[in-house]
Amino acid sequence: MSAEVVVRAARPEEYALVGDLTVEVYVHGGLVSPESSYVRTLRDAPDRAAKAELLVAEVAGEVAGAVAYCPPGSPYAELAGPGEAEFRMLAVRETARGKGAGRAMVRACAERARAAGLRGLRLSTQPNMDSAHRMYERMGFVRTPERDWAPVPGVDLLTYALAL
Repeated sequence: MSAEVVVRAARPEEYALVGDLTVEVYVHGGLVSPESSYVRTLRDAPDRAAKAELLVAEVAGEVAGAVAYCPPGSPYAELAGPGEAEFRMLAVRETARGKGAGRAMVRACAERARAAGLRGLRLSTQPNMDSAHRMYERMGFVRTPERDWAPVPGVDLLTYALAL
């Protein structure tokens, strides 16, 4: 039997851990170059907590992942339109993958958007994140290629949406 996953707000004393975890997943996972200026953004968990809702997933009492839920008006919301929220910087430690942490965090974001009366939840993802794409599709997200975009030249992002 797998351990229960608990999703909750990140605590201020965990911000450094969350920043390190996010950088670890993105850089060591080959998603972002260690020289990228985006590493600073990934590490800045206090800013995400101040301008979005920073959530963590606990598995067996340890922080296994993190995500930024971006409600309408959040400066972290890059993709969401009117009546939509989005989530960003979903990261799950390699040792915790397959235990439901990613799914639980996405579900928590959808629940927050639904409770706020929003009509949709959006996300951007890199083309090579096949396992994440499968998870999103199993959860009811659909590809929205008309919203695909590139935050900087050479970084092409795919988009998905979940109708609420």
